[in-house]
Amino acid sequence: MNFLAPLLMAIPSPVHVVLVVTLLSTLAPTSANVEGDALYALRRAVKDPENVLESWDPTLVDPCTWFHVTCDGDNRVTRLDLGNAKLSGSLVPELGKLERLQYLELYMNNLVGSIPEEVGGLKSLVSLDLYHNNLTGSIPASLSKLPNLKFLRLNSNRLSGRIPRQLTKLGNLKILDVSNNDLCGTIPTSGSFAKLSEESFMNNSKLEGPELMGFVRYDTGGCK
Repeated sequence: MNFLAPLLMAIPSPVHVVLVVTLLSTLAPTSANVEGDALYALRRAVKDPENVLESWDPTLVDPCTWFHVTCDGDNRVTRLDLGNAKLSGSLVPELGKLERLQYLELYMNNLVGSIPEEVGGLKSLVSLDLYHNNLTGSIPASLSKLPNLKFLRLNSNRLSGRIPRQLTKLGNLKILDVSNNDLCGTIPTSGSFAKLSEESFMNNSKLEGPELMGFVRYDTGGCK
């Protein structure tokens, strides 16, 4: 702040506090602003016929005042509840900036496009519910970087490609559902996948398995 000294000496003292606060707010944007921007990027990317996102006002510093958003004591976003909201459009990579997000609930909408790789950066995420949408593309291997993930429900979309082997390293995974997609390859059975039932993978016509002691090759199952 040395560069401010000459300026502050020339200004009457009552003005000093206002000037410093203004400059600090400009030079060091708060996490609330970053998270608000991230959520507003989602709002811009979707159509909202029921106006469930009407309260998402980008002029407000704190997104914790918006409906369907839950925050912790530090005003950091921990939960996004937009299930069955009749939203259409796509997910945005900016979601990866919600560093303390624990629950991402966007099930039963009409979302299209791919799951952003950046979702794999949400280290606090416990539940990822994107089921009953029209998402395409592959399941991001980056989801294997979510150490607290317990619930991963991607069923009833149009996801394709192999199930990333890295997901078997999710030590806290309790529920996985990727049924009713267009996945291919074989069903992993190692790590956290060892306790999953075949119902988690049903109705993927190109998916084979489950793997038995490594005798079923991973590169089989109709994958191109």
